[in-house]
Amino acid sequence: MVQRYLNFADYNRWANARLYAAAARLSPDEFRADRGAFFGSVCGTLNHLLATDRIWLRRITGTGEAPDRLDAQLFESFADLAAARVADDARITDLAASLTSERLLAPITYANMTGAQFTQPLWTVLDHLFNHQTHHRGQVHTLLTILGGPEAGPTIDLIARQRETDIARPL
Repeated sequence: MVQRYLNFADYNRWANARLYAAAARLSPDEFRADRGAFFGSVCGTLNHLLATDRIWLRRITGTGEAPDRLDAQLFESFADLAAARVADDARITDLAASLTSERLLAPITYANMTGAQFTQPLWTVLDHLFNHQTHHRGQVHTLLTILGGPEAGPTIDLIARQRETDIARPL
């Protein structure tokens, strides 16, 4: 079970790096332009992902900065946002590397943004964290395609990463 989260952390870092490399080709105006997505722009959506990762990392580890809003604009500059993404992906990888089967099964209690309390096994929270990333990376991919055409959105499928790392080979 622990290996699953090491693999997801690796995939998460890989997919974010590919998405950010594609977003780096946008002009500052394209990066910030509201295109009608849930968080408006590429900038808004990437900030949302960083904000929510920080919220979940704070809930799980008790450390790090966490904004008080899901739509927090942590960084306006692409370079600053990209650097923060790399650092937080390293935190997620470190978290995955620290996991044990016992910790994954143990309950975690946290409050959501409205203050409601929840208790659930850590593995379910981690599944949400990685699934949430995938969901919003898909939105950014769509925005990149709208802005730059079909070739602007990089391949970020999990199976592509599995094939690259040879995880998908038959046993």
